[in-house]
Amino acid sequence: MQSSSDDWWWSGRDGRCRAVAMTGGGLVEMGGSKGDAESRVFSVHVPLSFGGLSAAAKILHQSILNPQTEAFLILAIQTLELSIVLLLLKCLGSDLSTPGLASGPDRAYPGSALIPFVTSQAHRSGAHGCDATLTKSQRTFLRFAEAIKWTDLANFLREHLELCCCATALFLAAGACPYLLPKPAAKPLQHALTAVAFPLVGVSASLDAAFDIVGGKINIHVLMALAGFASVFMGNALEGGLLLAMFNLAHIAEEYFTSRSNIDVKELKENHPDFALVLDVVNGNNPSFSNLKYHKVPVSDLEVGAYVLVKAGESVPVDCEVSQGSSTVTVEHLTGEVKPVDKKVGDSIPGGARNLDGMMIVKVKKTWKESTLNRIVQLTEEAQQSKPKLQRWLDKFGEQYSRAVIILSAAIALMGPFLFKWPFFSTSVCRGSVYRALGLMVAASPCALAVAPLVYATAISACARKGILLKGGHVLDALASCHNIAFDKTGTLTTGEFMCKAIEPIHGHVSDNKKQNALCCVPSCEKEALAVAAAMEKGTTHPIGRAVVDHSIGKDLPPVSVESFENLPGRGLFATISSIEPGFGGGKPLRASIGSVEYITSLFTSDDESKRIREAVSTSSHGGDFVRAALSVNNKVTLFHFEDKPRAGSFDVIKSLQNEGNLRVMMLTGDHELSAWRVANAVGIKEVHCSLKPEDKLYHVTSISRDTGGGLIMVGDGINDAPALAAASVGIVLAERASATAIAVADVLLLQDNISRVPFCIAKSRQTTSLVKQNVALALSSIFLASLTSVLGFVPLWLTVLLHEGGTLLVCLNSIRALNAPTWSWKHDLLQLLNKFKSLLLRFRKLDVDHGTMQPRLL
Repeated sequence: MQSSSDDWWWSGRDGRCRAVAMTGGGLVEMGGSKGDAESRVFSVHVPLSFGGLSAAAKILHQSILNPQTEAFLILAIQTLELSIVLLLLKCLGSDLSTPGLASGPDRAYPGSALIPFVTSQAHRSGAHGCDATLTKSQRTFLRFAEAIKWTDLANFLREHLELCCCATALFLAAGACPYLLPKPAAKPLQHALTAVAFPLVGVSASLDAAFDIVGGKINIHVLMALAGFASVFMGNALEGGLLLAMFNLAHIAEEYFTSRSNIDVKELKENHPDFALVLDVVNGNNPSFSNLKYHKVPVSDLEVGAYVLVKAGESVPVDCEVSQGSSTVTVEHLTGEVKPVDKKVGDSIPGGARNLDGMMIVKVKKTWKESTLNRIVQLTEEAQQSKPKLQRWLDKFGEQYSRAVIILSAAIALMGPFLFKWPFFSTSVCRGSVYRALGLMVAASPCALAVAPLVYATAISACARKGILLKGGHVLDALASCHNIAFDKTGTLTTGEFMCKAIEPIHGHVSDNKKQNALCCVPSCEKEALAVAAAMEKGTTHPIGRAVVDHSIGKDLPPVSVESFENLPGRGLFATISSIEPGFGGGKPLRASIGSVEYITSLFTSDDESKRIREAVSTSSHGGDFVRAALSVNNKVTLFHFEDKPRAGSFDVIKSLQNEGNLRVMMLTGDHELSAWRVANAVGIKEVHCSLKPEDKLYHVTSISRDTGGGLIMVGDGINDAPALAAASVGIVLAERASATAIAVADVLLLQDNISRVPFCIAKSRQTTSLVKQNVALALSSIFLASLTSVLGFVPLWLTVLLHEGGTLLVCLNSIRALNAPTWSWKHDLLQLLNKFKSLLLRFRKLDVDHGTMQPRLL
């Protein structure tokens, strides 16, 4: 079996159709996705494959064809090839109905993508959705179309791809009639076939065009319909019909590539069950495996605190905590983390995680609306609907441009005979001005330009698959324009899991001069300080507060009650406390404050006392490498020392951003200088701004962006840095531990609790902007080439359509490249492309050596 240069590879939607390979012998192989229980593998033989059609064209060319007939045959072959591929894809479950219009009661005209400015949701109320978005004239026209069943017929034809392919086959048969039948029989049969085929593509095209024109809108569908029907009135019904058929098939293929660019949100939604097995709680006792009594509850009705049974192979319905049992789960489809994770009692599991083995009883922590899976779906859908700057400009520009094309085409049709001596209608010698004007109308339509922003949706999908949620395409533009990046330290560059290493009384305590131990507190100064600090930090989300509470667990501490409480963001906490412990403040309320050393020293009115506290801190026997917090209880100051380790992989992330991304990297932290530089040196950061309050971070973020002229990216863990995240050009937050405010103001959410995806995100933004520029250049080039050759009369109308739609599909294919792994510059892209080309050549040479003939690879 010999190979043909016309081999094709297609990747289907929803994981159902993965590959189509067609060879000169006519073999078509298609397969389902790995792990899909319903996936099947087909081997389909067709009488003529692409290589067979090409061979037939060559034979006919050598025998009977003149150049004009050969050109028509090429058009026929290409249209038939596209029809065959689309039909085969549909047979395997790919959704290839006319773009945007699915079968069923939820979709009705005019909700198809052939009228892109009207969505199906806007037309579900009333009689086929007469909505405020429709003009009065459109409502009147729609009622008329419904009365004569025009809309029903158009929708029926759109929903069945087979009819469009049947029309294409009829047009091809009509074109072949003069060469296969005697002349007396050829013409009548040709007209009959054209008359049958033209309504199959013309009914929906005419309805779309009329609906747009009545609403005062001019777009590509109006231009194409005008060109097709004008060809009929000029006596070229066959060419006009093929024009419309080719346009429909090209747009179906365009929708196919568009669907490939979007993350399959439907698949994400299907990763959670519709119902959960809620265990019955008897007499307040927690459920156990020995007595499993449960009932089904809709996932949307789950309440916090309920116990749910999750069996092997099932998905966790909402964010939960393991109560009993253990298992291995995978969250690859949520965060991009490939390695399965072992979960045991006390571990948290995000909603949508798949339970690979074992059985667990989990306790619900969040409702469905607040769960991780729902948040991913919601943010991804909002991001894909958010329009970047280019898309907003095209929306404003497109209609005015289409009107200009209509006017220019009319001017060429009317003025061509006077200025260039063209005939008004085509002759055997020269193409007429009307024919050239129709070609311009088709070629200059901004279809390719309109799909140029498709790359944004593709990039958003690629990021979502890596656990990176972007709040719109405009975020990619902003990321690509930034030249500076700032990292918060605690919880971002470090693990944020503090351990209390020492508690040291430093001021106001009465000590034993011989043993240097503080003896003024009950039962000891260290225990009293820990008891007070733990009482104040109870319920906190701050890493240092959690470390204090964890350090107090299991220790014999005096009871402390908090009577009043005040949180001072970026500084610390203030409270009034009391205790029934004898000797603890004499039973009187005590004023306590805990926070940074700077905050505690600012509470003292005496400069001399503040100075002594700072000296005691600087001369601490525990050194300056630890993170420090101070506690003041009735002017007795105790110093807490905490250890925080840098995150694994932080050094590689910083190195990549500096060397490959050419970014200015800095650290903004509220910690003291020694602790900040310890972490900075460990991760490779050369610029550090330390001892910053929240307002200081905000000032640095705004001033750096203003002074350098380049935008600034702020990366934080979402705790106490929401103002800086909001003020930055782009705010990136670790979503797992971030506050609701930080998630609301951030532009990028990292679902994995580390910063390893930051370089990918920035490289993806630069790749996206590069692809957008390429798309615009490709679109403008195809429009210019097709328009110029059509007006000059070098190409016929059908070839103009081929150039126009070819440019559109080329832009779509280029947009799909955003699904590939990003590189930092176009030079890397070029090297990557050259390496792929070299490897492909080496593979072909090896096949030639081994088999003598290149064999196609069956997927």
